[in-house]
Amino acid sequence: MQQQAADVLLATQTALSQASALAVQYSFSVLGAVILLVLGWTLAGFASRWAYEGLSRVHGIDETLARFFTNVLRYALLILVFITVLGQFGVQTASIIAALGAAGLAIGLALQGTLQNIAAGIMLLILRPFRVGEYIETSSVAGTVREIGLFATELRTADGLYRLAPNSTLWNTPITNFSREPTRRNELKISVAHEDDIDRAMETLMGLAKADSRVLTSPAPSVFIDSLGDGAISVALRYWAKTGDWWVVSRDMVKRVKLAFDDNSAAVPDGSDAAPAKKSNGEATAEKPAPTRQ
Repeated sequence: MQQQAADVLLATQTALSQASALAVQYSFSVLGAVILLVLGWTLAGFASRWAYEGLSRVHGIDETLARFFTNVLRYALLILVFITVLGQFGVQTASIIAALGAAGLAIGLALQGTLQNIAAGIMLLILRPFRVGEYIETSSVAGTVREIGLFATELRTADGLYRLAPNSTLWNTPITNFSREPTRRNELKISVAHEDDIDRAMETLMGLAKADSRVLTSPAPSVFIDSLGDGAISVALRYWAKTGDWWVVSRDMVKRVKLAFDDNSAAVPDGSDAAPAKKSNGEATAEKPAPTRQ
């Protein structure tokens, strides 16, 4: 009996000793894990703020893009901290990293279209083929840009409709930006009969262009014979205007040309006292307008 009691006492002491050793060991591990979590969380926040401030100073980096990169950096650091903490408790982190890689690959394959939109959104924000407030046109969409996101771009069409275009559809197609350049050219054509005074028609068109202060003098407007037909001669007026004035000027010019060639008694607009050009059939062609505000 005494020997059995001694064995039980020894086993108890051994168990308590081992439990005490494990408690001390894991208490240090838990304390180290807590310290790592606090330091990692603080470091991730500091690194993300530092990266955001640095990217904000870079010319051409959009705020949306800066926030995206800083969030990616922050969560990447937090994942590394979490894996390091698990390593404190003897967990095999290599298997965890492999599992995370496999999960990331599976998620990437499942969200292939979404990731394609994100990649296209990043490229659109970096290269900036268009900005908010500009009027663009692609093979599938046209409108004024309201917001450029990582997944899609919001536009407002010319007739006031809301349109959401996935970024991949904008990145994989040619984009025409009607608002990017400060000036735009317009070309207006009229048909003049063979028996009419072609010189007076050309002088009338040039006078109309010079009389409009919104028509730029550099590059200077030009008038030329565009083509010869069986029944008429095509005369073209080519001029430049500021992008913001282009639409209004093109519409006003069509009206003025019509009135000038309808009114046989009107003087030539450039101030000449010669006889006005004979009445001609006005026919105008112009490029697609580019409204900059809607």
